[in-house]
Amino acid sequence: MSKAKKFSSRESPLIALLCPALAKGRLCRASSSKATNGGFTLIELMIVIAIIMILIGIAAGMYQRSVHRAREATLRSDLSVMRQAIDHYTLDKEAAPQSLEDLVNPQSQYLREIPTDPITNAKDWHVDTGDTVMSPDQSTTGIVDVHSNSDKLSPFDGSHYNTW
Repeated sequence: MSKAKKFSSRESPLIALLCPALAKGRLCRASSSKATNGGFTLIELMIVIAIIMILIGIAAGMYQRSVHRAREATLRSDLSVMRQAIDHYTLDKEAAPQSLEDLVNPQSQYLREIPTDPITNAKDWHVDTGDTVMSPDQSTTGIVDVHSNSDKLSPFDGSHYNTW
């Protein structure tokens, strides 16, 4: 059996040539000819910022759309509640209300308050008056329907809010 001699980094000129750090007793790391400092390049940062801005733009658009859908849902609900209040008032009093304030009258409170139109952000509802009689006992005519006072179009179904 032959004894193989183990070479240390101090004894092997080849190892000292390939990895001078090992020859000095430190660990040798594979390195390129270019020095690295562990940071990000400017182009990498710009790409990340661009991706983040695209995601923020998408999220902002979705947020605005959901807010607009919520306003439309509130408008539909408010119109339904006011129309029911008009019908109940007409059937109970045997006379249609002459104004929306009749529905919030403390003696006969069909609504706590007149709701704010979520599209115009005001209490400026358009009321339709007519001579429609809901029961044979009804003595006077008055408000028969209520609509939004906005002339804007819904971006979702294309109809005017004042026709709802």
